[in-house]
Amino acid sequence: MSDAELIELARNGDRAAFGNLVERYQQVVFRTALVALRSREDAEDVAQDAMVSAFLKLESFRGDASFKTWLLTITWNRAMDKRRRVGAWLHRFIVPDGADGFELRSDQPSHEETLIAEESRREVRRLLMKLPAKYREVLMLSASGEQTFEEIGQVLGIPTGTAKWRAMEGRRLLKKKLVGRGIQGTS
Repeated sequence: MSDAELIELARNGDRAAFGNLVERYQQVVFRTALVALRSREDAEDVAQDAMVSAFLKLESFRGDASFKTWLLTITWNRAMDKRRRVGAWLHRFIVPDGADGFELRSDQPSHEETLIAEESRREVRRLLMKLPAKYREVLMLSASGEQTFEEIGQVLGIPTGTAKWRAMEGRRLLKKKLVGRGIQGTS
């Protein structure tokens, strides 16, 4: 069933139809909140809040953008609100190792390889956090590969071309910082 059909059913009181939409988008909503907040607990709260908000605002959905983009915009805005409310948001933006889903995987890495990879991930995260927010946000949203630049632009309220440019510029700046720190193998 299409999003439009499920939305129409949900607008007519079919809670199961909205449940299908939640099921369809809950992972990307959670990951979007996690990108913004870097705390699983906060991301879960925001994801749930965004879904409830979308349900309550379903009548206002006009279809100018896809339902997914509309839902991710609600999620991003809720996450930004939460981030602004948290006094020490920077500390919450850096997640414990392994909680961000970007772990390097190999068959059987040696202990030394594991330590080196872990240190490299920490350094990449640290340098990423030093990028200006406008680059960092686009890079992190695009990292999952679940959103197009058009969707990222709509979520952030910027043109698609600007989202693409910010991702390219953010990668260039991050690569420059990594090369300056002697971390090889960046692309």
